[in-house]
Amino acid sequence: MKTAPKILFVLFALYGMEACVSGKAALKQGDYYDAVIESVNRLRGSTTNKKAIAVLTQAYPLAIDYIETGIQNGIKSDDPKKWRNAVAGYQKINFINDQIKTSLGAMKVITNPQTRFNELASAKEKAAEEAYNEGVNSMMKATRPDYKQAYYDFKDANDFKQGYRESIEMMTQAEFNATIRVAFEEINSSRFNYGSFQPTISSLNRLFLSIKPIAQKDTVGPQQYLRVIFNNFQQNRPTVSTRTESVARQIKTGEQKGPDGKMQDILSTVTANVVYYHKTITADAYATVTITDAGNNSILQNLNVNGPVNWTYDWATFQGDSRALQGNAASWVQRKETYPNDQEIFNQAIRNLQSNLGQQLKSFYSQY
Repeated sequence: MKTAPKILFVLFALYGMEACVSGKAALKQGDYYDAVIESVNRLRGSTTNKKAIAVLTQAYPLAIDYIETGIQNGIKSDDPKKWRNAVAGYQKINFINDQIKTSLGAMKVITNPQTRFNELASAKEKAAEEAYNEGVNSMMKATRPDYKQAYYDFKDANDFKQGYRESIEMMTQAEFNATIRVAFEEINSSRFNYGSFQPTISSLNRLFLSIKPIAQKDTVGPQQYLRVIFNNFQQNRPTVSTRTESVARQIKTGEQKGPDGKMQDILSTVTANVVYYHKTITADAYATVTITDAGNNSILQNLNVNGPVNWTYDWATFQGDSRALQGNAASWVQRKETYPNDQEIFNQAIRNLQSNLGQQLKSFYSQY
């Protein structure tokens, strides 16, 4: 019972040592912010850790100065994101303040941590304007990548200041302009009722991608047509392979008194001939996918998708002494030949086809 506390003590000691080492390493590499956070976290668990105190004492003023200098240099520059970078810098200083005030050990070292709440509020106002203007510039370029960038710029503007000018309306317009609209059609050219691919197709919808059934009218025409044709389902006849094995085993059949007067086991060898059976049934479902550009009718993607199923079953029979059986032989001789549920094989093939179809389309539309 005394071992557990010792193990815990060693683990805590190792954790503390690692934290201190990483804090010192960050300090040496000039990562003053990381050094501060590491030492503050360490002092949260051990208020008197000397190495963490030393790192925090040295790293804190360096971190504040480094962040503040970066902000001021950025503001004086022509960087198009200078105010957004300023917001990030002031947030870092305020975050350090929050972390120190929730660490008793760190509070004893840095008794009056600095904050930049007023500066942050002012920078957010300017950052909102900066992001909004950049969004307007992107919208004027009138390309889909620029519309996407404009969406995020207007979103930033609204995040910095809720309801800033027409940021929400402009964000909505940018999303509308950047969205690829796809009209989806599925055709069953087989005699099988496979259900529908629509749930699989609809799951692909995301920001900047809208896929709707061709019968469902959209506010604007589609840029692409997606057609999925279910061609066929095929289940092959079962094949059975066999192999034979002769097995032998020594077993205890009794006891007898030995020359020394002690009882000894009487061992006998028992044998059996085992025939192993392995049944396989394969099936597959097939579909064809075509994606066409609605503007010029060119084919963007044409591929075949399938959903293979491989059903297997093992059993065995034997002749001889059952006591010779062990391992798979012992369990498989308890089985009888069985036949799969054809409907379940069909359902599994359709599930596999839907999964592969979803992956193929997700890969194609990842470029958008």
